[in-house]
Amino acid sequence: MNRYILIRRLTGPCVLLLLGVVALLHQADLVSWNIFVPLLLILIGVLKLAQRAALAAAGDEPMMPGGYPGAYGYGAAPVPPSQPIPQPAGSSIVPAPPQTPGPGSQGGQS
Repeated sequence: MNRYILIRRLTGPCVLLLLGVVALLHQADLVSWNIFVPLLLILIGVLKLAQRAALAAAGDEPMMPGGYPGAYGYGAAPVPPSQPIPQPAGSSIVPAPPQTPGPGSQGGQS
């Protein structure tokens, strides 16, 4: 898994953990609730710096290991850039263009 995605997924649990630690320390009369906001800003800043460092270290590595989401889903291999992505005929609001018969065919007439 990409480090950037891992750090991004850990942001919510880190904030909840900080909230729990501050609540526990407040319950023990060691700190007041006023310290939560500065600690939260420091935590978010450190996580953002870690995300940026992970992106810089990744370089041109794809964000998703299986390719990109699209016609093939998340687990599919990426389509080489030389090949166009096949689109299903007539699956959108605009109808597909009419198909021209190839050489040697009679266009459906016999």
